[in-house]
Amino acid sequence: MTARRACLCLALLLGAGGAAHADDGITFVSQGGSYQAAQTQAILDPVARQLGISIDQDSAPDAWAEIRTQTATGKAFWDVVDMPAKDCARGGVRGMIAPLDYAAIPNARDLPDAYKTPWSVAYEFYSSVLAYNTDKYGNAPPRGWADFWDVKKFPGTRALRDNPLATIEAALLADGVPPDRLYPIDLDRAFRKLEQIKPYITVWWTSGAQAAQLLADGEVDMEMAWSNRVSAVQREGAPVGFTWNQGLLQYTSLCILKVSPHIATATRFVDAAIGRQVQADLTRYTDNGPGNPRAYDIGAIPPARLRDLPNTPDNARRQALVSTEWWSSPAGDEAMRRWLTFVRH
Repeated sequence: MTARRACLCLALLLGAGGAAHADDGITFVSQGGSYQAAQTQAILDPVARQLGISIDQDSAPDAWAEIRTQTATGKAFWDVVDMPAKDCARGGVRGMIAPLDYAAIPNARDLPDAYKTPWSVAYEFYSSVLAYNTDKYGNAPPRGWADFWDVKKFPGTRALRDNPLATIEAALLADGVPPDRLYPIDLDRAFRKLEQIKPYITVWWTSGAQAAQLLADGEVDMEMAWSNRVSAVQREGAPVGFTWNQGLLQYTSLCILKVSPHIATATRFVDAAIGRQVQADLTRYTDNGPGNPRAYDIGAIPPARLRDLPNTPDNARRQALVSTEWWSSPAGDEAMRRWLTFVRH
């Protein structure tokens, strides 16, 4: 198990009296840090009160290995996990994640089909964007991935994420592939393009915090980074900017372990957690966007916040939605294998 476990333990009345039963609780898992703290305030605490359940928390930046262990032993310590949609999908195919009972999740009707799989629903949105040092590039910053690859017109140090997801898409966009023609991904073309930029990459970052620090410290002049991390260092006064143009729009999803002993309660939680109001409230605490797009329709998000959120209609139309279906397929697995060879040789 991971180290962090917090208990909300809200013993609430479900009728005339008495505390919530043990069966009325779940363990929720997310990525920790300020992101999970925002979820606690906006979603976990309110949903616990709304449903009359207790919610224990754990954090795991990469939950996949632990889910495999719990599945193999048949002993679940977790119930609901917030993780990349592709991992929910591949876990479902491999019998590790439970199929969702959509009849018991009416709030899922708000979500487009592209945001759902048989095992998961979108929970929050973020973007991989092109970020840059504003002191370095002044009034003529890079505006797309072709500029990132153009080391003559835009000299400077560069960083990319040590992960093929979104990085491969950026390479194809730099090579002229239209955003609506990215899938199925042409891996040979993508890796040829990546080989061109590889000699100019000074850092392959592995965490959002590291990417933000590279920008804040001026260690790199431009990089792929998560938009919410860039916004955070901007507010701290760092000379950085980014463009939504050719961003790679991504989302994490909620899914339920198949070996969970609390599937009914977990399903109730998933439904409540993607409700419009709590999803809108999430934007009060983080620059991640709501997984439920109808959260934008209820007037609960201040207009001034919209420029910072990745999946508003205006920002989303300038980006490409990363395909959960493709990345959870055998082709996505092959991309992961090829990446390990590429980045380490």
